[in-house]
Amino acid sequence: MEKVKRIGRRAKESAEDINREPLEVVDEKCMSVGILSRGEVHAKGLYHKAVHIFLFNPKGEIYLQKRSYDREENPGLWSSSASGHVGPGEALFSAAKRELMEELGLRVKLEEILQVPPCPETQWECTTLFVGVTHKNPKPNPVEIAEGRFYSLSELEKLLEETPEIFSSIFRYLWKLYKERKAQE
Repeated sequence: MEKVKRIGRRAKESAEDINREPLEVVDEKCMSVGILSRGEVHAKGLYHKAVHIFLFNPKGEIYLQKRSYDREENPGLWSSSASGHVGPGEALFSAAKRELMEELGLRVKLEEILQVPPCPETQWECTTLFVGVTHKNPKPNPVEIAEGRFYSLSELEKLLEETPEIFSSIFRYLWKLYKERKAQE
């Protein structure tokens, strides 16, 4: 019998299952100091690793996801194309590719753009931002994503100015850093 590879969270995973997920605890320099459960890491506000992906189409539009309303973090808010925690010992690049497949069903060539140390804006995550371009239509995982779509940059900037509260704080922060980085190129 062929083993089926798991893609994304399954509907039958309970909050308790998710809270038991092991995460690597890190220091302020993003160096590993141990492993604890996700629930414990979040309850204690400990530093840990995450990846975010900004996915663009050939027209330069960015794909954003509206997080599912039952998500622990930022429910119902628009956020990065894909994002997630880095597993213990998992390479950042591998985590980004895994999250992109789990959340959007895509394999895309990714480029690491930024590494951000833990801070309130990143919810105490050592965050690495990757960027990629796709010609394909994302297939959002309905367990994690309420909806998703591509936004023109002008449309995104207008929404960020007029209704910033519809976006996760980490997306707003990463978008600001990304734009600053692009302006320096």
